[in-house]
Amino acid sequence: MGKEKKSIKKVSFIVLIITGVFFIWYVSADRHTPYTDQARIQGLITPVSPRVSGFVTEINIKLHSRVKAGDVLFQLDKRPFEIAIDMAEAEIDNTTQSVAASGASVKSSAGKLGVAKAQLDRAQRNWDRVQKVMRENEGALSEADKDQAETALLQATEQVASAEASLERAKQSLGVSGPDNPKIRRAVQKLEKAQLDLEFSTVMAPTDGVIESFDVDLGYYANAGQPITTLISSSDVWIQANLKENNLSKMNLEDEVEFSLDIAPGTIFKGRVRSIGFGVATDQTNKGGLPSVSEKKGWLQDPQRFPVIISCDDPEVRDLYRLGGQVDVVVYTGDNFLLNSIAGFRLRLISFLSYVR
Repeated sequence: MGKEKKSIKKVSFIVLIITGVFFIWYVSADRHTPYTDQARIQGLITPVSPRVSGFVTEINIKLHSRVKAGDVLFQLDKRPFEIAIDMAEAEIDNTTQSVAASGASVKSSAGKLGVAKAQLDRAQRNWDRVQKVMRENEGALSEADKDQAETALLQATEQVASAEASLERAKQSLGVSGPDNPKIRRAVQKLEKAQLDLEFSTVMAPTDGVIESFDVDLGYYANAGQPITTLISSSDVWIQANLKENNLSKMNLEDEVEFSLDIAPGTIFKGRVRSIGFGVATDQTNKGGLPSVSEKKGWLQDPQRFPVIISCDDPEVRDLYRLGGQVDVVVYTGDNFLLNSIAGFRLRLISFLSYVR
């Protein structure tokens, strides 16, 4: 009987020690090697809409096909817009002849201005899109992407200003009455609009990416401003890991990250912490564009979670990304050999188990 009591005490003592060790590891790992399975692949999604209405006469894409910025996706029927240009040019000819001036330079300058305005419009929309992404998800875009969009906008603005100056010189060359003639101004504006409409009849990819949600065919009447396909941009894809608030105490930008993807079980990939969120929407705060983080509901309230953005520059890994795909993530906040080794083993075990998840 005494031996049984000693055995029970010994087992209880061992269990108590194991429990204590596990508790210490859990608390330490939560801060030094935080792990989460609440992580998703995210990216930029752009609905592609024509700027003018017309029948689709050419389709150069298929569902899930890859495209590059500037590739022609759709071609609308050009004939109505070409006719409109001919009519606008004819009106300029008639008008300039009526004031005894040549309209050739006016037509050329007006055409160039129309093209320049189309390019400015595209650059402005791209810049607005970049600003929206930067506001909604700080750190989602690199400084190089931002600088590229801003430079394109400035260049397009300068081109419009140059084209407007050229057009003004062409108008003044008509004589004293030329620039003040309302018929000439109206004819030039019609030509500019016709040039823009013809330019917009060619629907091009605004960025590199993959075509998603595409279900139109030849003869489809596309309405201006109505999306006809969706483009998942490949210019920037990232992982949003929703980590508990106490996971962030020792985390810094550029900390090393390891993660696994369900699409590649058993394989571990490396990345870096790009940015750490400073706020999330709650029931007591005005959402106002703050990210919403889903929480697990259980017996005990789960700590508040904040989005941590993780980037990976390996092109082979980026080819595996699927927007919305689940990711398991562990962040290494220091050089603690024991904790890092345990965290790495745990992630690899979970990655192998994803074969049967």
